[in-house]
Amino acid sequence: MCGIVGYVGSQAAAPILVTGLKLLEYRGYDSAGVALLAADGKLDVVRTAGRVADLEAKLAQLDGPPGATVGIG
Repeated sequence: MCGIVGYVGSQAAAPILVTGLKLLEYRGYDSAGVALLAADGKLDVVRTAGRVADLEAKLAQLDGPPGATVGIG
């Protein structure tokens, strides 16, 4: 099974995408990831095996684009 959530707006995309993935987690996923488009056009991809909480922890450790307002998870 898979589920996709996307965001385009003025807020930081990563927390919104993680929230959306958490809402889909009941479907039994074994991995999760996000792709975030930075203001300079760089695409940052973060993925993990396991639960969405593992992805959330990895995002917290990274020095990624906190200002990315476009993304998909």
